[in-house]
Amino acid sequence: MDAREVFRMSWRSIRGHKLRSSLTTLGVIIGVAAVIALATLGASVQASIIGDVGGEEAQQIYVWAAPEGQQGAPGAGAQPVFSERDIDRIEEIEGVESVIPRGSVPTSGLRYGNDTVARSDVVAITPAYFDGAEFESGGAFSNGENEVVLNTAAATQFDQNVTVGDSISILRANGTGVNATVVGVLNGSASRGPFEGFASQPRVYTPTDPFYETSVEIDGENRRVYPLLTVVATGPDAVEPARDEMLRYLEDDSDAASLMPTDYGFSARTNEELLQQVQDLLNTLTGFVTGIAVISLVVGSIGIANIMLVSVTERTKEIGIMKAVGAQRRDVIQLFLVEAVMLGLLGALLGTPVGVGAAYIVAGYIDVSLTFPLEWFAIAIAVGVLVGVVAGLYPAWSAARTDPIDALRYE
Repeated sequence: MDAREVFRMSWRSIRGHKLRSSLTTLGVIIGVAAVIALATLGASVQASIIGDVGGEEAQQIYVWAAPEGQQGAPGAGAQPVFSERDIDRIEEIEGVESVIPRGSVPTSGLRYGNDTVARSDVVAITPAYFDGAEFESGGAFSNGENEVVLNTAAATQFDQNVTVGDSISILRANGTGVNATVVGVLNGSASRGPFEGFASQPRVYTPTDPFYETSVEIDGENRRVYPLLTVVATGPDAVEPARDEMLRYLEDDSDAASLMPTDYGFSARTNEELLQQVQDLLNTLTGFVTGIAVISLVVGSIGIANIMLVSVTERTKEIGIMKAVGAQRRDVIQLFLVEAVMLGLLGALLGTPVGVGAAYIVAGYIDVSLTFPLEWFAIAIAVGVLVGVVAGLYPAWSAARTDPIDALRYE
């Protein structure tokens, strides 16, 4: 049978039962749309969290002390063990450009004018932390000054937006307050590293001096100690040698080694290693959720198989006439198989834009930029066609086995 005739007859059958065909195709549309939407959202969230690793970020090593074998976010369970002497010694290691200590200052809230918002802590950091940062206005603070840097979310959480030059009060957990001048507002509210997590939220940064006060007595004098360090290497090739040398120092001759509990160990992870863990987790979650969406496609395939079996019953006499005038089994199989494939392909083509639209709406709601995984688009359409093939095989085979004499007698 001519291929064009097969397509014409299959399309005529589909158009002749518009409502039934539409409901059958709807199952495939929903399945493909779910796969496309979830795969697109997964890729978008992953791109938003991870971004491109390069430049200075590829040269950073994140260091903390935590219980041996502990799993969790970078810095989880970290104890303040790194002294300023340790920081100076690490900066002397070949291949190390700078060391940025990080601590937390307990607070009860922030006050701007007559407006007070609750806040459990602010981040104590050094000015080098803001190297390469984009500021909406102002810039980094100076160590030793009562100055702060806010991100956009922190600057806009009061009744009136905070701007550079304004004064805010940092209310310490012990009940005292410190006035500080806002010298910079960062452009955006995204995380600036794994130690901050990956969620966009209000963040307030202060200089370690004079705000950070966590200290211990070492060799008869009080020294500040920090729970987290960011070590910046001079280049990507210097990361591994610098990390190895730093760990040798920390484990053998550091204040941190003497302060660290016996069941603790040092973790020194590069940005790429940490982001790879997050990427693996997101890939697993995306694959799992997308796999659930594939169930909708299975349901769609059952719908196509069901409607094709009904179609075989309805067209028994037509099949008998076709065989009586010389149609072969392969012609009958081809006719019903093409009809099933057309339903699957139609559902895939309609489900793709529906899935993109759904992903666009959700991405706008959670405030992430869309990233389109084009391979999933091709997979979804291919699966739609495959659904049609698989769902149409048995009905087509059943139609081909129809006895022409019995078919002509069928009423």
